[in-house]
Amino acid sequence: MTRHEDKEAAVRRMLDTPHPPVPADLAVRAAASGARRARRERVARRLLWGLFVVAAVAFAVWASAARPWEVPPAETTPPLEGW
Repeated sequence: MTRHEDKEAAVRRMLDTPHPPVPADLAVRAAASGARRARRERVARRLLWGLFVVAAVAFAVWASAARPWEVPPAETTPPLEGW
């Protein structure tokens, strides 16, 4: 037998056994768990978007105050000769 056939035979043996009983409230618990997870993901997404907006506003305020695109003024002035 090949390895694939061994796995297939093991799965067939497992499926031939009686299935375990399923709790009656399994669907309700699964739905509640899914709702909690969805709520956490929604809150996390909103927090990340809020953080992004705050960072964008902070960058815009810094850029408007610092004006990094302008050339800084010279530290010293050139000597005035020839006047």
